[in-house]
Amino acid sequence: MHKLAIYDMDKTITRVPTWVPFLAYCMKRRARWRIVFIPVAIAASIAFWLKLIDRARLKEISHHWLLGKHLKPSSLSPLVEGFARHTMETNVLAAACDRIAADKAEGYRLVLATASNRMYAAAIAEQLGFDDCVATNSIIGLDDRVHATIDGSNCYGPAKLDMVKAWMAAAGLDRAEAHIRFYSDHPSDRPAFEWADEAYPANPSLKLRALAAEKGWPLLDWR
Repeated sequence: MHKLAIYDMDKTITRVPTWVPFLAYCMKRRARWRIVFIPVAIAASIAFWLKLIDRARLKEISHHWLLGKHLKPSSLSPLVEGFARHTMETNVLAAACDRIAADKAEGYRLVLATASNRMYAAAIAEQLGFDDCVATNSIIGLDDRVHATIDGSNCYGPAKLDMVKAWMAAAGLDRAEAHIRFYSDHPSDRPAFEWADEAYPANPSLKLRALAAEKGWPLLDWR
């Protein structure tokens, strides 16, 4: 029997979401002049809340204007590693780390499944001691540069579960032979909660609290 403990990241393990802090961290250290494009990102955010664009397109626009259309891995790598360390020092919930360590001690394979971009989520996962990371991917061009365009799906909502299932298939893990714990703060992860053997709403929103009460899922508060 394979034992998997699958965790969301933003506001589950971290205090606050990580995408905007990552953009700010990179702009400050790489291209402060890109601050002039912040109004473009704000306009894209407004378009998202008005349902004119989806989350994936919002990410692509903010990546394009605040980080650049494409980045060389050599320039991105130190930013990613620095941001991962910064996140560990300032934005990780100690109680979440305790639960991660407890799952690992029980023999669970730790998987971070997050809508955050893999370019930095994988580095944070490594620092947290995770074994695997399922995240939103960026297209890598023929020039080996990281592009602003998302490769495949934004790892959010039903797509997150699809991507976890695809990862399991690629890893040779049969769902029928797996026991799965799933942790998240957000009701968008309902498909994964219902698919898991053990569902743990962590730091849940009001909507997720209501869903948890309906389903009988135990609540966790790591804040």
